[in-house]
Amino acid sequence: MLTIHRVRAVEGAAAAGGDAAADAVVVDGARIAAIGPYEELYAAYGDRARVREWPGAVLTPGRHEPDGTSLLESAYHPDPREADSLGTEPLTGAALAALDMSETRWGASARRGLQRLLSTGTTSLTGAFTRPAVRTAVSRSGLRAHPVALAPGAPADFAVFAADGTCLVTALGGRLVYRRRG
Repeated sequence: MLTIHRVRAVEGAAAAGGDAAADAVVVDGARIAAIGPYEELYAAYGDRARVREWPGAVLTPGRHEPDGTSLLESAYHPDPREADSLGTEPLTGAALAALDMSETRWGASARRGLQRLLSTGTTSLTGAFTRPAVRTAVSRSGLRAHPVALAPGAPADFAVFAADGTCLVTALGGRLVYRRRG
């Protein structure tokens, strides 16, 4: 399915033709089909594409997290059902050491940690993941090991940020894997 993402600006990519400001990206399945001015892209693709409008927002290649290991293997991301006893923020150090951490619990924590990363616009991360459950969670997440450029033919991995810097959307392979509520 074709989707046109319309924003205030596209950063980290050159518009087709080079002289016009890019304010739209066309996604065809898992790949970027085109980047450029919305009016031109709508004229070329609009009759067969859905349009997602992100007023005032900026579309970027997304964040790269170079130290995924410390975020996912050196911290426990509490389950919301544990909020009364453990709080909602990641636990490290002595608080982490006091927990009974099985591989299953590490995997669940890693999945919640990955959701936190996606909510900040992260589209790639690296780390020497030693825990099998964490490695599995990372490999299934869709996050890439290296940042991907915004260019026609490239994987449709990007983030859309509001004017205040908060992440509205994170897309991996053309799929919206995070969307801010409200």
